[in-house]
Amino acid sequence: MSALGIPEKIKAIQDEILRTQLNKATEHHIGLLKAKIAKLKREQEAVQTKKSAKKSDGFDVKRTGDATVVFIGLPSVGKSTLLNKLTGSKSSVGAFQFTTVTVVPGVLDYRGARIQMLDLPGIIKGASSGKGLGRRILAVARSADIVLLVLDVFQPYHEDVLINELANVGIRLNTKPPNIVIEKSTTGGIAVAQQVKLKKMSIKLLKDILNVYGYTSARVVIREDIDSDQLVDFITGNKTYAKAITILNKIDLVDEKFLKRVTKKLKTDFISVSADADVNIDKLRDRIYDELHFIRIYLRPKGGETDYKEPLIIRDGSTVLDVCNKLHRRLRSEFRYGLAWGKSVKFGGQRVGLNHILQDEDVLTIIKRR
Repeated sequence: MSALGIPEKIKAIQDEILRTQLNKATEHHIGLLKAKIAKLKREQEAVQTKKSAKKSDGFDVKRTGDATVVFIGLPSVGKSTLLNKLTGSKSSVGAFQFTTVTVVPGVLDYRGARIQMLDLPGIIKGASSGKGLGRRILAVARSADIVLLVLDVFQPYHEDVLINELANVGIRLNTKPPNIVIEKSTTGGIAVAQQVKLKKMSIKLLKDILNVYGYTSARVVIREDIDSDQLVDFITGNKTYAKAITILNKIDLVDEKFLKRVTKKLKTDFISVSADADVNIDKLRDRIYDELHFIRIYLRPKGGETDYKEPLIIRDGSTVLDVCNKLHRRLRSEFRYGLAWGKSVKFGGQRVGLNHILQDEDVLTIIKRR
């Protein structure tokens, strides 16, 4: 298949989907067509990635701090003002489009955590197809722990634009990877074991989609009810799953009645703010911190006292290995064992390994090899 033919083939399949009325009789056919589009888009993306090995102009941003949060929005929705209010950074602010032309980093120091915040240039509809600086902007969001969808209170419908553009580059918001297993085999066809019964698609559609992606024999274990889109996401395997918070900005310019009418149209969890008038900025800081699910780990040097003044901030579910990696890249190779006190162990001073999962306010001593 030539690269030039891919957009035309995608368009032809999309047109066929639009012509087909969705009902029980056609859902199998439409599911297969969507799988074929996803496969073509993956091929198209591979071609575009090869072509775009260019200078980044500030778009390659090194992760720093305890977490990374990015601001995504159309031009002039107030992302730069929000960044300035939250962090004290000096991102360019102006009441005209495309003020930010590169990624502007800032740091939010809050409740002991250092949160990297990135103000990205405004995106436009079609960004995921390469319009403007779209693909490069959206790619930065792949490394984010939280994506802030910033909307102008007068344009709440842009929420759909942002969600769709992120979805088109493989970023799934407020959802988890599908809980299924697919193992290729050499013979026996496609065998499906349903630990949870499939209701959102048929077994026949599942098998046909697997055939589209070259699976003729495989063992499939279904651990949750999934639809055809989730199955395709799992097969392609190049998806990023991120938490998103919708921010409705400039609420100081409207009355309560208008605001109530607008918020009914929003699809994702949201918080209403005004960066200019400093409304709900503290509430937004708290919300970002809470959504990151930080825990505090107190370090105790061997034979020394525990440092309760400056805890190490890590994410909930982190292991002793994560602590080692955060403290020093060589610590993992020097690690012998750890000693832990707190909720994650049965008794104080329990010996733990690299895979031990820590809990909030645990105390940890790392013993190095001699």
